[in-house]
Amino acid sequence: MRRSTRARRSSGNARSKRLLAVVGTLAVFGGVVAVTQISSAQDRRTNKPRPAAGQCVEPSPGATAPTGGGSTSRTWQNGRWVRNHWGDGQQSVPECEDGKDGTVGTGTAIACPDVAAKLPQVPDRARAEVDRSLAQLQTQIAEADRRLAAEGNKGDAFIRSAILQPLAGKRRAVLDRITTAIDRVGPRPQGLAQLAECQVQPTGNSGGGNSGGGTTSPTTTPGGTNGGGNNGGNNGGTAPGAGLGVLANDCDESRLQPHDGFQNGNRCVSTEFGEVGAAANNPSLLITQFPDQVGQNQPFTLRVSTRNLVRDRFLAAGQGGYYVESSLLNDQGLVRGHFHTACRMLDSLTAPPEPQEVPAFFVATEDGRGGAQPDEVTIQVPGLPESGTAQCSVWAGDGSHRLPMMERANQTPAFDSVRIDVN
Repeated sequence: MRRSTRARRSSGNARSKRLLAVVGTLAVFGGVVAVTQISSAQDRRTNKPRPAAGQCVEPSPGATAPTGGGSTSRTWQNGRWVRNHWGDGQQSVPECEDGKDGTVGTGTAIACPDVAAKLPQVPDRARAEVDRSLAQLQTQIAEADRRLAAEGNKGDAFIRSAILQPLAGKRRAVLDRITTAIDRVGPRPQGLAQLAECQVQPTGNSGGGNSGGGTTSPTTTPGGTNGGGNNGGNNGGTAPGAGLGVLANDCDESRLQPHDGFQNGNRCVSTEFGEVGAAANNPSLLITQFPDQVGQNQPFTLRVSTRNLVRDRFLAAGQGGYYVESSLLNDQGLVRGHFHTACRMLDSLTAPPEPQEVPAFFVATEDGRGGAQPDEVTIQVPGLPESGTAQCSVWAGDGSHRLPMMERANQTPAFDSVRIDVN
């Protein structure tokens, strides 16, 4: 009887020891898991360094201009330069690296004196002819740029004799026409002939040289001023989400790595939304002129009118300027940004297109203009390569390429689309 009791006690002690061992193991394992979870959460909260501004990265598909030129081009419209950024300002890696080196080659461009800035007040009766002449100067520089990109490796003597000297002769003829046009109806402009000579300069990291007869505005660096102090918290202590709660309003618990300012998916963007304007100041736009039908590879134009969009903020996506700046308003409460234009071929008229397909045409446009009153910009599409139905769309973007926010949910955002038959 005593042996049986001792056996039971011994068996019970053994079971207790085993239970304690299991509990201890679980406690240690749980501690390891807890530490691992805390460590992982801390890793997710860490602000990983973004690539430096201007770092050369491989561009997204479709980022190259259709003409094969640089990532930025300019046209003269209604008394101002309009800048079109192909692929949201992306450059190929060789373009970017050549620009950093400052060497002659694909990282150089034709730089000419700014004729428009040197003109006196142009009389209304001479404006149309002067605008045509200024546009012709831009076309001449673009042609010289293309030849420089193709043959600039032949040496300085070739560049001077075959590119710069012929360009100067063409510019003198156009400058003479501008002088004559203004002289007919107003005071004769002085010194325009001195603006004929051009030179070759490194493009740096700006994606293009002085391609319109004048100095290109400095490239905006990413990560500019943060917007209007929205810190993602509850609004005045009231629970947001219409009583449903909010699943997340920052990236602290995201399993994805932080967004780096480049066009990469599967990232979490921590940039705050920024400033929202009043309903009457929210941007809107409209495609006001477009062809119903074009031929395959036939150039055509779209006319776009914007309202309440100040087109002066563009952080090049190819230089880390994507989703890094909060939305900003100017002193009048208007959104600062730009607008995009894209044309894609539709495979079907009964099913939505595949979202990842690269459009046949895409540019981002900013010209330092725009305001409360509508004004127009002309987009020059060099042609669409396939026959079928094209969908051409235009939409506003803030400085970091997002569609501007609206005050109310029942307002229509700033976008428009048309369909064009391509034969």
